[in-house]
Amino acid sequence: MIARITGKLVQKQNQSLILNVNGLCYEIMVPTSVMNRIEETTDEQGCVNLVTYHYLQIGPSSGIPVLIGFMNEIERDFFQQFIKVSGIGPRAAIKALTQPISEITRAIHEGDIHYLKTLPGIGMQKAREIVAKLQGKMGKFGLIQDKETAPAVLEKAPDWQEEALEILLQLQYKKAEAREMIRKAMERSGEIRTTEALLNEIYNQKIRSVAG
Repeated sequence: MIARITGKLVQKQNQSLILNVNGLCYEIMVPTSVMNRIEETTDEQGCVNLVTYHYLQIGPSSGIPVLIGFMNEIERDFFQQFIKVSGIGPRAAIKALTQPISEITRAIHEGDIHYLKTLPGIGMQKAREIVAKLQGKMGKFGLIQDKETAPAVLEKAPDWQEEALEILLQLQYKKAEAREMIRKAMERSGEIRTTEALLNEIYNQKIRSVAG
């Protein structure tokens, strides 16, 4: 299992990158939402660092290993949730994710079927299935800051509040800001007992603030 790859960018194609890793060239499939921001993870030597999703594409007579690249683990987690929707495989998901993940998350959270069906390959029925499968599970992904997505090095979380803090730090929120977001969320809802519930409450407050 290849979880991360770093290599010199040799060629940028429509939906993939060719990276030279110690003399071996790998083709990495990337969604448009990642391709548009690839410079953010390219260093001065032209090397790209990507978190990867590695799977085997089964054909009639053989299996082909495929690598899909993302800016960080949270984007990869979103992709893994997205392909759980019936009828959306990895390649279909790559084609569909043309918009920022935070925007797609908002649409899922709000049940915005009309926005979702504008994504390539996603019709009305598939958009409804996405909402039915994923609505209420998007808090973590709605907090993605699409212009600042470099992964952060985090310490192991001792409990679910610390796990939420780690995720916010990985999403490039400052530590003091993240702790304040958690504090306010806990004040608003004392019944929160899981990381997912806490992140959903933080995201709901963010939506309310924008709407207000």
